[in-house]
Amino acid sequence: MIYGDARTFRTDSTVLIEGETGTGKELIAHAVHNASQRCGRAFIKLNCAAISLDLLESELFGHEKGAFTGAIAQKSGRFEMADKGTLFLDEVGDILSALQPKLLRVLQEQEFERLGSGRTHKVDVRLVAATNRNLVKMVARGQFRSDVYYRLNVFPILLPALRERREDIPAIVTHFVKLFSRRMGKQVDSIPAETMAAFQWYSWPGNIRELQNLVERAVILSRDSVLPNPLHKKQTERMIPSLHRARTFHSSMTSEDSDRALILETLEQAGWIVGGPRGAAAKLGLKRTTLLAKMKRLGISRPIPQEGTSVPGVAQEDAQIRE
Repeated sequence: MIYGDARTFRTDSTVLIEGETGTGKELIAHAVHNASQRCGRAFIKLNCAAISLDLLESELFGHEKGAFTGAIAQKSGRFEMADKGTLFLDEVGDILSALQPKLLRVLQEQEFERLGSGRTHKVDVRLVAATNRNLVKMVARGQFRSDVYYRLNVFPILLPALRERREDIPAIVTHFVKLFSRRMGKQVDSIPAETMAAFQWYSWPGNIRELQNLVERAVILSRDSVLPNPLHKKQTERMIPSLHRARTFHSSMTSEDSDRALILETLEQAGWIVGGPRGAAAKLGLKRTTLLAKMKRLGISRPIPQEGTSVPGVAQEDAQIRE
C-alpha cells in the first residue's frame, strides 16, 4: 500500500516520498512523472548522498568556466536540464544546511545562478524528492531547515517497509518470477508453500530490492519448473512452521489465493486450533485476532465434522468468524 493520492500526480505540486532504502522510491517518482502533464519531457535524477558538498552545488545549479579549479568549461546543472520536466532528488535529507537556502530559493522562485555567474536563470521544474531519513527529527535537531522541509512536504507519499505489508508479498514474488523466467528463458510454474511462506515471514531489511534479488537467485537455481527457497535454512526455520504436506503456489495464483493456501495448510497442521502457543496464529507469527480477521475475509471456516466427532479447540473461534 502507498499512502498518497494519485490525483496529485497530475499536478505540478512538489512531492516528498518517504521510505526505507529499497522500498521503490525511484519507481514512484517515475510514476508521478509519467502520470503528469510533463510526461514525455525530461525526467532528470540526482542522488544527493552520492556527491560531495563541493560538487553538489555544481550538479544542481551548474557552473561557468573557471568558477573553480577544474571547471574547464561551462556546465548546466540538473535544474536547468529538467526545465519543463521533472527533477527527482533522491536522498534529499543528505543536502547539507549550507546549500539548503539555494535549494529553497529555486523551489520558491524557480530561479538560480550558476556557480561563478551573477546571471539569474528562470526554470519551470517540478520537484519530486525522496529520503530514507526522518526529516521531522532532523528539523528538531537543527540538521535540516524547517522552511526547506515545509516547501518539500507539499504532498507527502509514505512507502511502508515490506515487513509492514506482508500481504503484498505473494503478488510481488509472482511478478518477479514471471519477469526473470522470461528474461532467462526458464519455465517456473509453481512456488512451493515452504518457499512462499519463507518469503512472507522474512523481515526483509532490504525491502523490495532485496526481495527482487532473491527471487532472481531462486529462478537461476530453479529445477523442474519449481522455485526453490533462496533463504538460508536457519532463517526459514526461525520464521515459519515446517510445512510437511506442502501445497503449491502456481504462478497464476493471486495474493489472496496464496494467503488462503498457506493459512489452510497451517490450520490443518494445528488441528484447526487458532489461538494458544500451538495454534495456527502462533505458527504464522500473527495475533489471534489478526488471523481470525484474515480467515473471515478469505471465507475460511473449519470443516464440518462427521457425526459423533468434533474438531477440538475451534468452536469459539469459528463462532467469532461467523459474527
